[in-house]
Amino acid sequence: MKILYAIQGTGNGHISRAREIVPLLQKYGDVDLLISGTQADVKLVQEVKYQLHGFSFVFGKKGGVNHYETWKTMNLPRFVKDMRSIPLKDYNLILNDFEPVTAWACKTQGIESVGLSHQASFQSKRVPKPKSIDWAQLVMKYYAPATHYVGFHFDRYDDFIYTPVIRAEIRNMQTSNLGHYTVYLPAIDDQYLVPLLKQIPQVQWQVFSKHCKQAYVNGNVDVRPVNNELFNKSLASCEGLFTGGGFEGPAEALFMGKKLLVAPMRFQYEQQCNAYALKQFGLPVVWGSNKSWLPIIKKWVEQPQEHQFHFPDETAGLIDKVVKQFAR
Repeated sequence: MKILYAIQGTGNGHISRAREIVPLLQKYGDVDLLISGTQADVKLVQEVKYQLHGFSFVFGKKGGVNHYETWKTMNLPRFVKDMRSIPLKDYNLILNDFEPVTAWACKTQGIESVGLSHQASFQSKRVPKPKSIDWAQLVMKYYAPATHYVGFHFDRYDDFIYTPVIRAEIRNMQTSNLGHYTVYLPAIDDQYLVPLLKQIPQVQWQVFSKHCKQAYVNGNVDVRPVNNELFNKSLASCEGLFTGGGFEGPAEALFMGKKLLVAPMRFQYEQQCNAYALKQFGLPVVWGSNKSWLPIIKKWVEQPQEHQFHFPDETAGLIDKVVKQFAR
């Protein structure tokens, strides 16, 4: 059997999930990997056969998307050329983790594909979503269309939605509480974060920043470039995680039983939805519209946070089900 697994390369969550899924897929046949996008800090250990440009958003430095840099990366002629270059008919199964080139190539050629992603869960009307303008929902629906969907979310909102894929390296980590707080906010420059966090001097902050190239310490704030191994160690031993409105990062913190505070990126519909879902569980959220984050962060640090999430290890069984049901 030949399997094509297409993965979105913007952000770290898609790649992190793929690192867990790829070895499971390889038990069923030859797996070719395709990645499009350029904003991930985490890498796959397996060889990537197709590295495409795709459509990606570029992280800004003030809490949102850098629209100008994102627009500059758009290349529709290249997108169409890449669509036509993928030998889709060579594969018995095509899986897609929110990767648009393969998704639209399949759609235009009438070839079945399986959307296997967090974003696939948004096909359900039962998933919590804030009120939003229609175009945002349309982008989520049509960015990477598929013929079948298998989604992941914080809860099983529908019969095709499963709890998060937690990487084995996270499941097997020994957790502790050394009292520090871990911070990963890729859309905010550390130069904005450090003055804010220093106003809570009783806390040691470990900040992982996409915008710094060399580690430094400023008072009670330790800033480091993004590093997967160091971040995992910091998360496993922290009191809590302050992060964006992504999916895998918050899910891993919840799995470890850590306190969680999220600040979704402005104008990023998926992150707004994730934050809205977490809010339904009673978890705190810093919205972009807040004039001051400081009181919310102080309250989060000072008060205990009671939450219990059960994310069973069901990935192997799910992949077995997907292969047997959708392979041709």
